[in-house]
Amino acid sequence: MASNSPVRITRDSGLRGRMYLTMLILAGVYTFFMLMLIAAGIPIVFVVGFAAVMVGIQYFASDRMILRSTGAKQVTREEAPELYEMVERLARRADIPMPKLAVIDSAAPNAFATGRNPKNALVAVTTSIWEKLTERELEAVLAHELSHVKNRDVTVITIASFFLTVASFVMQMMFFRMMFGGLGGGRNNNGGAMMMLLVGTLVVQFVAQLLIMALSRYREYGADHNGAELTGDPGSLANALEKISGAMSLLPAEDLRNMTAASALAIYPALKGHSVQSLFSTHPPIEDRIARLRRMENEMRGLPADIRFEN
Repeated sequence: MASNSPVRITRDSGLRGRMYLTMLILAGVYTFFMLMLIAAGIPIVFVVGFAAVMVGIQYFASDRMILRSTGAKQVTREEAPELYEMVERLARRADIPMPKLAVIDSAAPNAFATGRNPKNALVAVTTSIWEKLTERELEAVLAHELSHVKNRDVTVITIASFFLTVASFVMQMMFFRMMFGGLGGGRNNNGGAMMMLLVGTLVVQFVAQLLIMALSRYREYGADHNGAELTGDPGSLANALEKISGAMSLLPAEDLRNMTAASALAIYPALKGHSVQSLFSTHPPIEDRIARLRRMENEMRGLPADIRFEN
């Protein structure tokens, strides 16, 4: 069991470098997109302003929206003393404020964290994960979620997705224009230029989505690493992931529905089939996450890191 003393969190330099490179490429894609919009005479201030309002609503109200969509019930220390004290202890070790705590009545063993910053964070667990995991495994899962809070992952992904929202709005504008007025328009009423803008926007959306999903997967690896450091027990997180993935694979689709809205935030995506392994997945393959944690466990014990992981 973890102590109450703050823990110095380290960074995986290789993982951090890949995250920075992804964000740099994403910034380049967005710069190209903005220049393309300016050249086409799109009312950039209106488009960006509208997208900012939409993203702002999502950013500031995300925790309340997810609580409603998942049916999560916020609990107090008196209602869930053991769970509350576990989260409180881990929060002190992570050196962040105690987040709000919620429980979801669900057969799907899962957990997630949301909130725009550590002062406005919420951590939720399902009744199933509470029942299926040992105390050490549950603590490891909660440490993973608190690492997302400490690393401000919701904020990072929201900012990274901003111009993807802009691109989506531009696509809607252009399809609306095509339905009612054709592709003519822009400064020179050039239909060819507008067609190029349409194709360019589609390409930007596709590439940006790939990059954002890659960034999300890197953040999951980072939360695994930092969460294991908070507890000093990578093996328990690996064991928890094995139990969660095994249980989720046996559940019917209807038991996953109430967690679908929080799937991108959850420790394990609430999806059926092999879609979680795709380029558009928000999570890395579970086997790779477990392999990293087993290697980390060996290193902490001073054993040879004989688990080979291919990036």
